[in-house]
This record gives sequence, structure tokens and C-alpha cells, in this order.
Amino acid sequence: MISKLFKFKGGVHIPQHKESSTQLAVEPASIPKRLILPLTQHIGTPAAPIVEVGQKVLKGEKIAQADGYVSAPVHAPTSGIIEDIGDYPLPHPSGMLAQCIVIKPDGEDRWIELKGHSGDYKQLDPSELRNIIRSSGIVGLGGAGFPTSIKHNPGPDRVIDTLILNGAECEPYITCDDMLMREKSREIICGLLITKHALQAKRCIIAIENNKTLAIESMQQAAKEFADRNIEVVAIPTVYPAGSEKQIIYTITGKETPKNGLPLHIGVVCQNVGTTAAVYRAIHHGEPLISRYVTIAGDVKQPRNLEVLFGTSANDLIEQCGGSTADIRRIIIGGPMMGFAMQQITIPVIKTTNCILIDAGQTKDLHTRQYTMPCIRCDSCADVCPVNLLPQQLYWFSKAQELDRIQEYNVFDCIECGCCDYVCPSQIPLVQYYRFAKSEIWKRERETQKSDAARDRHEFHQFRIDREKAEKAEKLRQKKAALKIKKQATDQSNEIGNNDKKEAEPKNAAIVAAMERVKAKKAQQKVEPKNTDDLTDHQKKLVTEIDQRRAEQRETQVSNSNDNAKMDNKEL
Repeated sequence: MISKLFKFKGGVHIPQHKESSTQLAVEPASIPKRLILPLTQHIGTPAAPIVEVGQKVLKGEKIAQADGYVSAPVHAPTSGIIEDIGDYPLPHPSGMLAQCIVIKPDGEDRWIELKGHSGDYKQLDPSELRNIIRSSGIVGLGGAGFPTSIKHNPGPDRVIDTLILNGAECEPYITCDDMLMREKSREIICGLLITKHALQAKRCIIAIENNKTLAIESMQQAAKEFADRNIEVVAIPTVYPAGSEKQIIYTITGKETPKNGLPLHIGVVCQNVGTTAAVYRAIHHGEPLISRYVTIAGDVKQPRNLEVLFGTSANDLIEQCGGSTADIRRIIIGGPMMGFAMQQITIPVIKTTNCILIDAGQTKDLHTRQYTMPCIRCDSCADVCPVNLLPQQLYWFSKAQELDRIQEYNVFDCIECGCCDYVCPSQIPLVQYYRFAKSEIWKRERETQKSDAARDRHEFHQFRIDREKAEKAEKLRQKKAALKIKKQATDQSNEIGNNDKKEAEPKNAAIVAAMERVKAKKAQQKVEPKNTDDLTDHQKKLVTEIDQRRAEQRETQVSNSNDNAKMDNKEL
């Protein structure tokens, strides 16, 4: 049991204006003529489409898959035909265009075959639960849109002591979480137990602002139905921004989230009640995230909450609530404190859309600033800042575009809650200045990264050129050295051959001279045959044949001697 709540610094008390939208029960919004589904409905990389124009899809069918670790898939909210895949306006302050999938509903609203794990979720490993949650496209429904499967994966070395369900809903006008806790409290508790099992958390706290008495009673009654006694429903003070993650964690535990750190670094995970109900439907029924509760309030004839299919346009919801009370000047996506204004009323509802406020000039709290006066240095902004910053100094530095100085004053710790805006007597749009400074710093960082990458590419290109030149020079040097060695070897061989030849020439000449002397001596020694006068003709013939044979033998011997001499010369 929690024995003490902690009070964070700053904060403001704001008129709530919540009663008007909680008078009617939540009903499903009608299926529109077409659904525009942005692929960027979460923090991180946009989903990648896996369907084609003209393809028929069923309700709950995956039409875009997660493209990276920090990403989430998109599913068809109803059955129909893929009409287009192209760029359409997003619910974003800049009014930017981004890739969307357009579905033309067929009116059948026919589901795909679903596979749930009712009753046996404890048999599943936490990693299996995370995979189901990831494939179901569940992200934080409290406004940030961070993929829930990542938040459920603190790592093997992290121990989660406390799981906090955020049901504070501190913004004026917004009542979607309030109505969800009233009507689907049991689903939230079931989702809480699943999340607890995935995180192996030791205790669970459901934090609800004390102005939501019906929601508190409903959640307390639902918690009693379960055997787990580590679940506690806690009413916290109604002060804005009590629903901010860091503030609600401090209120419950007294622990401060470290600078540039995450709640899991102090053993805490904080999750929205709407996200928890979506986890229950994904695990028990196998349903992907295709709809959510949305508050339609402000200058509308019948303020209420509707369960809206993603991709439904704001204009369709306004018409289902009876239309506006006057000509619409703008609509605000989110609450009046942290929401952003849009001029287009045809923008679609996405996973992070919790409220649509209609400004037709009839509600005083939604009036825009008529003028801005100089800062009077009253220091009221610093008194109400819930993260203990110096808004006045941030304002001066952002106005002067002294981006280095403003980072020294921790501009990125600003949660853009708007408390400083709310109390500023000069009506200075302080948060807009801080957003501008952050965007400029991010822009400068991107440009620095691009220039660093370009410099690295140039240096590597130059390195590659120098390396190739060095390699060519080395190859040429080695080739020249090889040629030089070969030439030296050839010259040395020729020199040796010439020397041998010179040495062999006198020997050859001596041999030839000796042979000539032998030949001459033999010629001189040649004698005429004697006593041949009385020989018969036959005997004379025999003598002649003998002489011829002897002459042939001598010629043969001389010829062989000459050939041997020539061969010896060649070898030399």
C-alpha cells in the first residue's frame, strides 16, 4: 500500500470542462466512405505498405509492416478495397504530407480469422507476448506513440519494481481515458496482468486524478475481482500536468527520472490505460489495434466520446456529433495545453489522436492570443515549470537564436506542457519559441551530420586515390627492378659466352690445322702400286676396288672430324 504521495514542483490548476463530454455512453462511430491511414502513426520509422491498389482486404488484416526496430505495423480498420497509396495531409502542426493507404469500405466489416490466447497468457514467454503486441501494432495511446513492445523489453539485467498505469488524463476537455476506465475497467485490469507478466513487475499502481470518482470506483471494483493483491488504485491530486510521465512517476514513487534516462533505469514502467486495454484485446482475442476512444468537444452541438476507426476524418466525427455551433475557425488535435491547431478538418484520426477540439469562436478558453506584450520579468513562468527550468532565459536565448546557450539551460528537458504559456501575463507563446529552438538545433545537428559524412566520404575518396597511386607506383618499381635484374643476367650470360667463344677459337684453329697437316701428309705418303704389270684383269680390278674403299674411308674420317669440331664450337 502507498502510504505517501509526493508533490512535484510547479503545475497549475486549470478549469477542466470535462462534464459535457461524459454525459453520453461511448458508441462506435459509423464507418466512413473512405479511410485514410497514414503510415506514420508512431514514433520511429514509418511502416512499409504490403498491399497494392485494387486489392481487397479484410478487417484486421495487416496492410503495412514495421520497417525497423522502432516501428509498428498498420492494419485495416474494416474490410474493403485499397483505393490509393499516396501522399495525404497528416495530423501534424506543419500540415505535412506523407504516404497513406486509402481504403474504400465495402460495408461488410468482415474480420480476418483471429487467434487469441484467452486464459493461457501465463504459459507464454515474455518475448512471445512482446512479439504478439508488436505484430498487433500497439503503441502508446497517451500521445507519444512509442511502440509498446519496446517498452515491455527492459533487458535481462533490468528489474522492474513498479508498473504504473496512467489514468490521470490531466488535460482539460479530454475524457476518453475516463470513459474507458468507467466502461472497460475489467479489460484494463486483464491487460495490466498481462503487462505485469511481460515485465515481471513486482507491484502495479493505477494512478487516477481524484476528480474522476466514477472511474476510480469502477477500477477499484474490477481489481477486487482478481486474486492478485499487488494491484492498487491510487487517487492523485488534480493538478496539471500530473499525467506527464516523469511527474506521475515522482508523485507515486518519489523517484526522479535521470536526465537523458528512462523510467526503467529507476525500475519503473509507465503505461497508458488505453494502451493496456489494447494489449488485453491483442492477447486474449488476437485483435490488432484498429480503433480507439476519441473525445469530440469544444464548439460542437453534442460533445461526447466515440470509438473511432483509424483513418476516419475529423469532419465525419463532427457531423456525427451534430455539427459545430458556428463556423469552424480551426480544430485542435489534443487538449488546449499541449495540442496543436489544424486548419484542415479532413485530417484522419490516428493511433495518437485522443481528442478533437472544435474552435468556432464560442468557447473563451479556446480563443487565440490577440496580442503579445514584452516580458515584464515577473518570474511566474519559473514558478509553475514542473521540470524546474528557467523559461524566461530559454525565451531570450531562443528569440536571439543563441542555440548553444539555450542547450546549457536544458531546453530539451522541457516537456512542452504549456504551464508557462498559461500563466504569462504578456501572452508570450513561450512553448512555440522552445519548439522553434529545438527544431533549429535538430536541423543544425542534421546538417552537421551531413557535412561530417560528406567530409568522411571526401577523405576516404582521397585516401583511395592516394592508395591506388601508391599501388601503381610500387608495381611499376617492381617491374623496373625485375627488368633490370633480367638485363643484368642477360648481359652477364652474353659476356660469359663471348669469353668462352674467344677461348674456343684458338683450339678450333689448332684442330683444323692439325687435320690439314694429316691430310697433306697422307697425300704425300700416297704411293703408286708396284708389280702390277703382270696382273690379270681380274686382279687389277680387285686392286682398284681396294684403293677406292681406302679413299672413301679417308674422306669419311675427315668429314667426321670436321663435324665434331663444328659441334664443339656451337656448344662454346
